[in-house]
Amino acid sequence: MHYGVDDAGRGAPAGPGRRPLSRLRGWGGVAAMAVACGLTASLTLLPLARGGHRASAAPAVSGPGVGIGVPVRADSCVNPEASLSPSTADGPSITAIKKRGKLVVGVDQSSYRWGYRNPGKRTLEGFDIDLAKAVAKDILGSEDSVIFRAIPTNQRIAALESGKVDLVVRTMTINCKRIRQVAFSTAYFQAGQQVLAPKEDSAIQGYGPSLKGKRVCTAEGSTAYEALEKNSFGAVFKDEGDGTKDDKDLLTVPNQLDCLARLQLGEVDAVVTDNALAAGQAAQDPAIELKGEPFTTEYYGVAAKLGNDDLVRRVNQVLVRYRQGPWQAAYDKWLKADLPGISGPPAPKYK
Repeated sequence: MHYGVDDAGRGAPAGPGRRPLSRLRGWGGVAAMAVACGLTASLTLLPLARGGHRASAAPAVSGPGVGIGVPVRADSCVNPEASLSPSTADGPSITAIKKRGKLVVGVDQSSYRWGYRNPGKRTLEGFDIDLAKAVAKDILGSEDSVIFRAIPTNQRIAALESGKVDLVVRTMTINCKRIRQVAFSTAYFQAGQQVLAPKEDSAIQGYGPSLKGKRVCTAEGSTAYEALEKNSFGAVFKDEGDGTKDDKDLLTVPNQLDCLARLQLGEVDAVVTDNALAAGQAAQDPAIELKGEPFTTEYYGVAAKLGNDDLVRRVNQVLVRYRQGPWQAAYDKWLKADLPGISGPPAPKYK
């Protein structure tokens, strides 16, 4: 199953000075993905409760998949992946969701194996989608009691802050900057940043000096972009007027999949992204591959609006049970073929 972006969207034909489209092979589904992406959830988005009250903490449950408490210091950001202890108690956020009868979740619709639209079934599928359904089933009794809201990478935090979604389940890395903006669950997956480039380009060996002078694409607001800001090794990764109305939107894009389209069109030389996402993209296109080794450790978490502690605790309760069997089933179904060798989810940490 192949996915991409059509000429009418991000994947515009290469202009003067750009490389020809020689890399665009093995991707007969580029147009298909554009059609699929155009089918952005036509579901009605219901208004959200905006309560910021804190739910009373319940004791953490015991058993497999339950972590231990760790010290947390906001000033030095020690253990940013530590979250609130699990609880089944209803608070303002859970009560509002139950009254509405639907859980609204921000997801991806274009990341193969994580959150992507199956054009044949006209449904969203993937590892993150299964997890979102599990949360909906726990809170509302049915995995169908969920509204998926497709959001780009650079709008994940804004969607939570504005109340457009209750949760974001979208390969979102927990880090020191983000824990000041949103509230995360415990980590449900471990990944790492890595370089994705054409197999034919042997000059690019991974994240390092071999990127010097190369055009590198990242998603706006991603940890990959932040990594290049710290050390680009001479790579060209910022658009002219980056972050302004004059932004050409070639190297820094709203959605990570846009980078893959740029790479296939020869408009960029490499992509830096989570290896968990890149592995799925490499599986779709035999002309590209992961280069070098992961150079960071990334923990994915489910994100909620700051202050919605009862919802975070409930998600953590769901994850306790999810780690005891459903996680492995989802990994085997969606990720194992393209990202083998992962023995299980990361152990949870609690504040």
